[in-house]
Amino acid sequence: QVQLVESGGGLVQPGGSLRLSCAASGSIVSINAMGWYRQAPGKERELVAYITTTGTTDYADSVKGRFTISRDNAKNTLYLQIDSLKPEDTAVYLCNAGTYYKGTYYPTYRGQGTQVTVSS
Repeated sequence: QVQLVESGGGLVQPGGSLRLSCAASGSIVSINAMGWYRQAPGKERELVAYITTTGTTDYADSVKGRFTISRDNAKNTLYLQIDSLKPEDTAVYLCNAGTYYKGTYYPTYRGQGTQVTVSS
């Protein structure tokens, strides 16, 4: 089992920035990729970004150029830098972890989430 704990959400004005963090613990050796979902009210959950242990990244088209995913393998911590925030970015952001195999990411574990609200 892998445990994931997110932090860093909050209320921010449009155009602002946030950095989300996700601390992983448990059977870390069983995973080789981590990422972020977001879930907005009334919308389907969206995988916004993921990163592998070798540094391969991918982003949803809706966030390319504004979101940056990174990880500190030594600290087992995942980050999501969100810039130029828009009201439509308002959602619960959930850290995930799983397996990257032949170009596809298979999330297996998920955290409880952190709320990001973009409003003036």
